[in-house]
Amino acid sequence: MMHLIIPKNYDPKLDVIQTQQAIRYIRETFQDEFGKELNLSRLSAPMFVEKDTGLNDNLNGIEKPVSFTMKDMPGKTIEIVHSLAKWKRLALKRYGFAMHTGLYTNMNAIRKDEDLDNIHSIYVDQWDWEKIIAKEERTTATLKDTVKTIFKVIKHMEHEVWYKFPEAVHHLPDEIHFVTTQELEDEFPTLTPKEREDAITKRYGAVFLMQIGGKLKSGKRHDGRAPDYDDWKLNGDILFWYEPLQHALEISSMGIRVSEESMRAQLKEAGAEDRATLPFHQMLLNGELPYTIGGGIGQSRLCMLLLGKAHVGEVQASVWPQDMIDECYAHKIQIL
Repeated sequence: MMHLIIPKNYDPKLDVIQTQQAIRYIRETFQDEFGKELNLSRLSAPMFVEKDTGLNDNLNGIEKPVSFTMKDMPGKTIEIVHSLAKWKRLALKRYGFAMHTGLYTNMNAIRKDEDLDNIHSIYVDQWDWEKIIAKEERTTATLKDTVKTIFKVIKHMEHEVWYKFPEAVHHLPDEIHFVTTQELEDEFPTLTPKEREDAITKRYGAVFLMQIGGKLKSGKRHDGRAPDYDDWKLNGDILFWYEPLQHALEISSMGIRVSEESMRAQLKEAGAEDRATLPFHQMLLNGELPYTIGGGIGQSRLCMLLLGKAHVGEVQASVWPQDMIDECYAHKIQIL
């Protein structure tokens, strides 16, 4: 079946009720420990924003957000968020957060143009987080230190899950390896970007792949990134080699956010200089927003990883083609 991997002799280990109990435990425990480690406070966040604010995440620039109008706001288009990448930075200013403090929130999004497979759904649930740093801390060292902290919390969650659900836990590597997209292209010039991710993640078990968005020496991009939140030289993805599916599993996309200078350059490179007139972008260019680091950690992806599940539909309720559901059930993959 297109876009579907069926692991050989798949055993879900936990039934649906047990899986739901494990999901609740992982979600509640992880967010508390993650918040403490990074000095983050939990905030409520919107599921939709006004289009004209420029706050929605444009992803690769081709995905169309779900939108609607309201009777009490005629002429305004409201968009369901793709993520809260820009909203969080504005919230840190609005709510008066101090240096080296930040926020996290439960982010729920709809990405209707997603290609469905074992790890992609039109429903996205993640912990979106953002933290204030000083301008001089916009460095690779800051980025790596933060990644190591997040990895430590994920590893600790593995032990917590093993204690409560020992028959189900999927064991993770002990360390995370750092590599840039250019280093991958240099080593694997004949492979596609996703094949490179698989090759390096299989080698090391866990990888933070850095510098995503800009053009490589080949003139191609490893992957798309919106030009107005991550600094393409100071960002990356946390990837784990996922044995059940035999490919890399992305758990987090994150990075140090754009400065005034880097956003101008990235908007120009992306041919999106018109965005500079939007309210959020004007605030940033005028130096009115704090310098930050932030990202998203997939809630369903983390549950899937820790429980060794074959399909993200085993840990979240979404919408799937009936033929995919039927094929999954035929191989003990319990779609919710």
